[in-house]
Amino acid sequence: MDQTSARTHATRALIELRKKILSGELPGGTRLFEVPMAEELKISRTPVREAMSRLAEEGLLERVRGGGFVVRSFGYADVVDAIELRGVLEGTAARLAAERGVEPAALARIRDVVARLDRCFGETPGDVDFDAYSELNAEFHHQLAALSGSDMICREVERASRLPFASPSAFLPNKADIHAFRRSLNSAQEQHRAIISAIAAREGARAEALAREHARTARHNLEYVLVKDRGLISHVPGLALVVS
Repeated sequence: MDQTSARTHATRALIELRKKILSGELPGGTRLFEVPMAEELKISRTPVREAMSRLAEEGLLERVRGGGFVVRSFGYADVVDAIELRGVLEGTAARLAAERGVEPAALARIRDVVARLDRCFGETPGDVDFDAYSELNAEFHHQLAALSGSDMICREVERASRLPFASPSAFLPNKADIHAFRRSLNSAQEQHRAIISAIAAREGARAEALAREHARTARHNLEYVLVKDRGLISHVPGLALVVS
């Protein structure tokens, strides 16, 4: 198998396995082995092994003694802690950016992202281009971490965001029919602007507080789903893994 084919098969295995896990088709506690999974996906063991290792790094699988992996399950507290941790790290990134100062070009780039996020909103209430918003929101958070000037902060923010329900865009894709999530986007966009304004004004404490509060938008949406309308669980990738 040439390198291009190997990468293609590894990518396919990763996508298929992640989809099965996030949809709940492979529920928490399910033990996975290379050979049966390779046979199911009709590809060789090597790309399956690589995919499983990658998903273990993302936090969706755990290695077990005796070989193989097991699908992780999460309690409500685990999800809340993951969101809170991301907020702490992004708050630190925002504070460092404000205290250390940011190059004008970098500030211009993230402001451009905010402007493009504005264009995702239509003229009528609830008219939002969710796909574009999700992509640009992820880019905003990536650039926010980078403004800190710290490779370590960037790595840790990325690590904290790997679990699907803790990522900045956890409650954004394919939600056009969910009014509860639509409402949160306007306030989230206001927070984007406020965070960048605080950084530009060198207001470290304010930037940190705003970024931490911004991360809690995901927590509020999580609480809405798990407490008020559990029928929406299937709309949010990864919530099938939450057992309580």
